Amino acid sequence: MTVIVLSGPIGAGKSSLTSILAEHLGSQGFYEGVDTNPILPLYYKDMSHYTFLLNVYLLNHRLAQINQAIQEKNAVSDRSIYEDALFFKMNVDSKIADATEFKIYDSLLHNMMAETPGNPSKKPDLLIYIHVSLDTMLKRIQKRGRSYEQLSSDPSLKAYYERLLKYYEPWFENYDESPKMMIDGDKYDFVIDEDAKKEVIQLVDAKLTELGNL
Repeated sequence: MTVIVLSGPIGAGKSSLTSILAEHLGSQGFYEGVDTNPILPLYYKDMSHYTFLLNVYLLNHRLAQINQAIQEKNAVSDRSIYEDALFFKMNVDSKIADATEFKIYDSLLHNMMAETPGNPSKKPDLLIYIHVSLDTMLKRIQKRGRSYEQLSSDPSLKAYYERLLKYYEPWFENYDESPKMMIDGDKYDFVIDEDAKKEVIQLVDAKLTELGNL
């Protein structure tokens, strides 16, 4: 059993690459379910009030997906459970969210992910980080058209997205829960370019072969 998780900022192409890899590997894709998340639109309206609730909601959702994914062969998930803390910490540093709430959430996350005797590990076998520039990020956010994410609805979101990108680089560098690799989402526009899609599949296959998971 191999579990692959995607990571990267909003608009990086995680869901698209999940679909591509799941089809390539003949496996099941697991998705964040953004459009069915009742907290997310509220979060964009009032981040200070909804950061804790959103992250607890996502923690519960992702744990349920992990429990399903570890039963599948070559499962692919479009979001890592570990990177939710990045959003929370960023909001704490920006004085948007409460530091005590973050400590409670972070402790809950580590307790939920802790390995216990007789149970399969919840950690992924490979994390794939999609790196994108702000320009690529904004174009993809605009293209998918979720109203609460658009700069036309809230111009201040540009600063939020810029901060988010700055947090992702050190997060990926410090991530050590599993093997990892990076895909350049600016160089490889796998969402619309067939050649780029094939190249990304080859890169992932090479990494899985190196790890003995293919």
